[in-house]
Amino acid sequence: MTRISIAIHGGAGTILKSSFTNEQEAAYRKALQKALHAGYTALEKKKTAVEAVELALIELENSPLFNAGKGSVFTNKGTHEMDASIMEGKDLNAGTITLVHNIKNPISLAKLVMEKSEHVMLGAEGAMEFAKRMECVFEEDNYFYDEYRHQQWLEAKESNVVQLDHTIIKNNKIGTTGAVALDVFGNLAAGTSTGGVTNKKFGRIGDSPIIGSGTYANNHTCAISCTGTGEFFIRGVVAYDVSCLMEYKGLSLFNACNEVINNRLVKIGGDGGLIGVDTNGNIALSFNTEGMYRAYKQSDKSEVIAIYNE
Repeated sequence: MTRISIAIHGGAGTILKSSFTNEQEAAYRKALQKALHAGYTALEKKKTAVEAVELALIELENSPLFNAGKGSVFTNKGTHEMDASIMEGKDLNAGTITLVHNIKNPISLAKLVMEKSEHVMLGAEGAMEFAKRMECVFEEDNYFYDEYRHQQWLEAKESNVVQLDHTIIKNNKIGTTGAVALDVFGNLAAGTSTGGVTNKKFGRIGDSPIIGSGTYANNHTCAISCTGTGEFFIRGVVAYDVSCLMEYKGLSLFNACNEVINNRLVKIGGDGGLIGVDTNGNIALSFNTEGMYRAYKQSDKSEVIAIYNE
């Protein structure tokens, strides 16, 4: 039987142990473990990598601790604009959505775009119309309200800056969410979901809903989900770059991820990280920041949950 593997992330950035209480750290570890187990249990039951990725991300989207779904940050207008993408490695099928609001689980809408439409990316009101036709679960604005997020927005709005979560030296609610998986059928999948950046304007879109930049999966190489300063991940086509180094240069998953995150991305001024899994079930967790919320589990029953650069 093919070795099953899954990895998840909840964002990378200035995450310092000194900034956490024991209770706060425990809450993050519990949330990561819940999402990890949701995805891994699906793989154990011989569900597809796509299904496992969706289930893991739903758990992260349902937690107010992470910047996706319920925990999404506020825009300049005091609203929420969410992005998500998912891709399967067998046929390179993908679905992405951007600039949606009131959708409880954006990753599920992205999966519906992949499976139920002839398109790859839907945005704004068109994506909302599609969500209604697909009978997605909607929530009222107050479902997405979080006091920490609101204060974060007020501070950013007062100083008229666009605030990237992972640049703030605070101990909670940092970053994009993502998941990658290898199933018993030997197929790979990757997914990413985010609320974007605090106080964003003009319909700003980062790398999370862009195939090749924030998300990529190819059965010949790997599945990748990224987190960090989206503009740099777009310019570096980061997720696809890892796959290219593996396919055309013969690099291992670990070496390809390390080259992209700690060399190529740094050279253009980018910070952040990524998670990856290859066709053999090997896992990579690469980041050039002080920490990244991350976890993984493989079919040899090993399980790792980590936060800091350790």
